[in-house]
Amino acid sequence: MSLRVIIIVLDSVGIGEMPDAGEYGDLGSYTLGNVARQRGGLKLPYLEKLGLGTINSIMGVPAAPHPEGSFGKMAEQSRGKDTTSGHWEIAGVILEKALPTFPRGFPNEFLERFEAAIGRKVMGNEVASGTEIMQRLGEKHVRTGMPIVYTSADSVFQVAAHEDIIPLPELMRICQIARTMLTDELQVGRVIARPFLGEVGEFYRTPNRHDFALEPPYKILLEYVQERGLEVCAVGKIKDIYAGRGVTRSVTSKGNMESVDKTLKYMTELETGLIMSNLVDFDMIYGHRNDVEGYARALEEFDARLPEICAALRSEDMLIITADHGCDPTLPSTDHSREFVPLLVYGPTLNKGVNLGVRSTFADLGATVAEYLGTKPLANGKSFYAEITRGSI
Repeated sequence: MSLRVIIIVLDSVGIGEMPDAGEYGDLGSYTLGNVARQRGGLKLPYLEKLGLGTINSIMGVPAAPHPEGSFGKMAEQSRGKDTTSGHWEIAGVILEKALPTFPRGFPNEFLERFEAAIGRKVMGNEVASGTEIMQRLGEKHVRTGMPIVYTSADSVFQVAAHEDIIPLPELMRICQIARTMLTDELQVGRVIARPFLGEVGEFYRTPNRHDFALEPPYKILLEYVQERGLEVCAVGKIKDIYAGRGVTRSVTSKGNMESVDKTLKYMTELETGLIMSNLVDFDMIYGHRNDVEGYARALEEFDARLPEICAALRSEDMLIITADHGCDPTLPSTDHSREFVPLLVYGPTLNKGVNLGVRSTFADLGATVAEYLGTKPLANGKSFYAEITRGSI
């Protein structure tokens, strides 16, 4: 059989606060439920059919009497609530210590060494919204050529620069130097190049963002799949998140719908193996900007594409829809939130309506994919392979 697994990560689409949410300042977080409540309901008929409303109560998304997919939710066992830790755990890596964050900016001693290494002074060095700091410091950047350095509640070191002032190759060189230097206690999850264009007061980001990720500390699902002789196709920022490990083919995308388009294209090309896609708009454009209506529309736009995705599945395919953390746009914070993530599993020949319960780690997903594709087992996670396949294929 030519088995394939398609994993779609709805970036930040959390499904309710975890028991330790208070430790992260995230009490009351429920990205899906709060967006639905504040919006007056969501219309997600295809996710509803798979079992989304059966996991938790979501206004406008009732529990399906006979779900077509298997359903549950997963807890993050790693410390943290960011993109890197969430995706790594899906792939089998559990972090006992959270990746460092820098609520007061990066140490002056590091910045002095960084400036010497890149041959430029920098500005900023604060926790900030990327779009806000770009407008606030953009004019000075254009005038002086000083890159804008900033961070967020995540473990990130971000460098923003106007493409006409610091050309893309130079910005990528600067970020690669930062990646090399950020080690030990300063070992951030991602260094992110944030290029922009435009005039003063009207600066805008370009799609040329690039993430320089920390290497996972041990072997991940994608590598096991590749070692099995199967292809691993990455869509969106998946390749960057995993530092390219195990990826055989990759393509970037400029938004959720383009990510869906490119996922569908891979589904027409891939004979056997893994396709993994990240749909980033939920998080980047709507969650971090507290845009409830935009978030709701994006969910409904994705739901409307599900029939195409399901129609492209072959008989032995497995489709998994999940998330990596929350980012509740209804709360005052613009940060990620410590939430459970949904787990929906569907395939034409897989068992239907299986309640997968509350999984103790995202790694259960990776363990299941590893068993399904016949790879060596991952270091972490308990497979639910038998529950969804017994007597089905």
